[in-house]
Amino acid sequence: MRKWIEAAKAELGVDLDVDVAELLDMTKVVAHGVARPAAPLTSFLVGYAAAREGGGPGAVAAANRKVTALAARWTAEHENGSATA
Repeated sequence: MRKWIEAAKAELGVDLDVDVAELLDMTKVVAHGVARPAAPLTSFLVGYAAAREGGGPGAVAAANRKVTALAARWTAEHENGSATA
């Protein structure tokens, strides 16, 4: 996977190193707690939000933390039946 990420970054002209494990953890939480198709779309939104905040690893990490917390809340609320989808 590391080679793929490096190739994709090169193809897109992205020179940014981020915490891949943290991003993968977020996609796991979203995929299992919200819906599988939500994981890649949420990853896109994390990147977009980070770019709007000026980009960089810190902006990616902040957006990732926000959406991971949201997914955890979403899962808890929807498992208990206290919210509607």
